Amino acid sequence: MKIRHFLTAAAMMLSVAAVAQPQPKEEEKKDEGFKFETIKELPVTSVKDQNQAGTCWCYSSLAFFEAELLRMGKPEYDFSEMYIVYKTYLDRAEAAIRTHGDVSFSQGGSFGDVLYAIRHYGLVPDELMPAGAMHGDSLSNFTELSAVTDPFVEGVVKSRKIQMDKDGNPLWRKALAGIYDAYLGVPPTEFTYKGKKYTPMSFAESTGLNMDDYVNLTSFTHHPFYEPFVIEVQDNWRWGQAWNLPIDEFMQVMDNAIDKGYPIAWGSDVSESGWLRGKMAGIAVLPDLEAKEKDLQGSDMAHWLGMSAADRRKEAMNQPTPQKWVTQKERQIAYDNYETGDDHGMLIYGTAKDQIGNEYYIVKNSWGDAGQYHGKWYVSKAFVRYKTLNIVVHKDALPKDIAKKLGIK
Repeated sequence: MKIRHFLTAAAMMLSVAAVAQPQPKEEEKKDEGFKFETIKELPVTSVKDQNQAGTCWCYSSLAFFEAELLRMGKPEYDFSEMYIVYKTYLDRAEAAIRTHGDVSFSQGGSFGDVLYAIRHYGLVPDELMPAGAMHGDSLSNFTELSAVTDPFVEGVVKSRKIQMDKDGNPLWRKALAGIYDAYLGVPPTEFTYKGKKYTPMSFAESTGLNMDDYVNLTSFTHHPFYEPFVIEVQDNWRWGQAWNLPIDEFMQVMDNAIDKGYPIAWGSDVSESGWLRGKMAGIAVLPDLEAKEKDLQGSDMAHWLGMSAADRRKEAMNQPTPQKWVTQKERQIAYDNYETGDDHGMLIYGTAKDQIGNEYYIVKNSWGDAGQYHGKWYVSKAFVRYKTLNIVVHKDALPKDIAKKLGIK
């Protein structure tokens, strides 16, 4: 009897204690920020830093191919960005001069530039031509380089008559190569790597990479779907083509790629306010600031709908909120009115979700250790759907039905 009464009393005390347990305050919930759960993360090489140089196109492309080699079971490589940059800038200068300046000459580029360079010029290890080495640094700074080369190329264009050497070779190309020798280093023609002798071409071939295995994809309505077209941006100066897919199938390719273990070279616009900066750098979101009740479900709906537009915008910069899933038309409008361009190239190598269920891609950037995740970014799928310009993936990453529509085998 005494034991029974004691147990009963103890149970009542525990019950009262459970009821009296303080619950999290709404303000405390608001302060929890973003919390991510990794769904899948593919192997990649270390984060690099492009520093003060407009070379994201090269860093992201080589990061992609380094990740591809890891996927293929090959050793870890660190390829020289400056070798590809050197070759590409000479080609871009020639294009600008041959078109009398109609092709722009700048630091930017595209994934297609790297595929072209690997195919025609090969690859070299980073140790042979590292960034910043010619000016005593470990990072690039193209401020002075561009101040020298931009007016040089412009001057050749304005001359309207190209001077040649006795063999008929343009003098400007020798002179510009000399500038790049001084600022970027002299590209090796032969070298030894891990005990074997290579040329840049034979080294690229030794990796097993085949540029014919990679496809460029995009999603816009001003060209027919399931056909290739030249994406009309200035840095696509080689006029490289991309296969055009409806946006839902485009996103299906990306999800299938990560699910099957294939990394993605990702070209996107990062000028949106949802590309968070400052203390929140490392996250990109597309909050649904005009959400309607019928579009939302769950316990966060009333809270979100009850806020002013200004408060919604503020909250979206600090914690997960409902995301806007744009239409194909909205994507097209953003491209047509210059809101979506080819701002930045990165590498997508995984997926994650936040604490309210929004899905994200895990991204490797080329801004060094920057951001709260030390070079890693979490970009909501809603943001990617809206702001992606193009992607490059291995053709085997395409779902079979989509590959068939494109005639890719």
